[in-house]
Amino acid sequence: MSVLREMTEKTWDLIVVGGGLTGVAAAVSARRQGLQNVLLIEQAGFLGGAPSTLLINPFMPYSTTVDGRRFELSRGFFSELRRLLEEVGGYRDGGREKEDIHEEYLKLALDRLVTREGVQPLFHATLCGVRKKGETVEAVQVVTKAGVLTFAGRCFIDCTGDADLAVMAGCPYHLGREDGLCQPMTLCFRIGNVDIPTFQKNRQAMQEKYKRFQAEGKIKNPRENVLIFSTLVDGVLHFNTTRVVKHNPTDPFDVTEAEMIAREQMFEMYYFLRDNCPGFEKSQLLYSAGSIGARESRMIDGEYLLTQEDLVGCVKFEDAIAAGNYDIDIHNPEGSGTSHYYFPAGTWYTIPYRALQPKNADNLLVAGRCVSTTHEAQASIRIMPIVATLGQAAGVAAAQAVKAGVGVKEIDVKALQEALRQGGAFIGY
Repeated sequence: MSVLREMTEKTWDLIVVGGGLTGVAAAVSARRQGLQNVLLIEQAGFLGGAPSTLLINPFMPYSTTVDGRRFELSRGFFSELRRLLEEVGGYRDGGREKEDIHEEYLKLALDRLVTREGVQPLFHATLCGVRKKGETVEAVQVVTKAGVLTFAGRCFIDCTGDADLAVMAGCPYHLGREDGLCQPMTLCFRIGNVDIPTFQKNRQAMQEKYKRFQAEGKIKNPRENVLIFSTLVDGVLHFNTTRVVKHNPTDPFDVTEAEMIAREQMFEMYYFLRDNCPGFEKSQLLYSAGSIGARESRMIDGEYLLTQEDLVGCVKFEDAIAAGNYDIDIHNPEGSGTSHYYFPAGTWYTIPYRALQPKNADNLLVAGRCVSTTHEAQASIRIMPIVATLGQAAGVAAAQAVKAGVGVKEIDVKALQEALRQGGAFIGY
């Protein structure tokens, strides 16, 4: 029997769609809970998602201060991921807001991890359909070089970032804020051969010049400032500064136009820096991400809708499965400006298991930035450290459901929480 035939004729214990940090966390965690057959489907040719495909860097803050010491909120699988990255030379811990990662080393580390843990990856496979009976998802269909393949499973986790699987399964959802607008899309890019010390010395003057050029109509990018991060490569800077507003991340024609607008903004930014800012005189535009990045798109209508009030109130849910305190960081969906709500030191909110449960499905969980939240709450829970913890929770929950022969909404939540704690996770209390 060929490998292809064997893989498509079996019924998988768990199928995870989306091989980003969330999906890898889910698949690996499920295997560690005893599931024998776990399939991880990814449309790219590698794992990692946001950092690997979209060049998202660095890890945003995921800790607070308790009794004068750093207190990490995203642990468990995420802590392991940082260690794995450090082992291969793809991570630098410079303290809060300075945890740089190298996406090529990340791809390698994740390849090795899923291989070691016995997860079956499938690259270059794009979800295109779902077979469902009643409230039970029976199979998913993916487009590949071998045509459309169908994979049957007992349980499924949607880690697509856009809730693609849940939507194809007929689960209700909402898009962006109440008027349907989403946070702007951004194409990240890198510039090399930069004189970093000179750039740092003149960084404030660069920002002031950018605003003046913008006011004079010489810069069309609506973003209010230039957002720059360091990298692990000498002389190379990372830019998360293009801004495309009023485009729908789930409309392929809107995304196509957004990619083209963002490329124009990238070159506009590069020429501005090269021709006007000290440190960039000999710089070179290196490359942009393989795809424009979406901060926000669809969110499921789950069994619980997590709100800004829940976050600001630092609610400790009885079914909490993760914790966070990244600021409510909303990039204006309509143009310039970014709003923030910063959590006081020593405080954090929790995320309930119910927010991972889509309506109209009994064997499907959703993890990542598309869980059941409002526009405002999503602006905080969307970062990589937090979504990795959601993936871990979803994987453990799915394993418990399959082994017990029950739906994902019927598992013993206390047992889920205990398993997460044993796996090193912090659930908020």
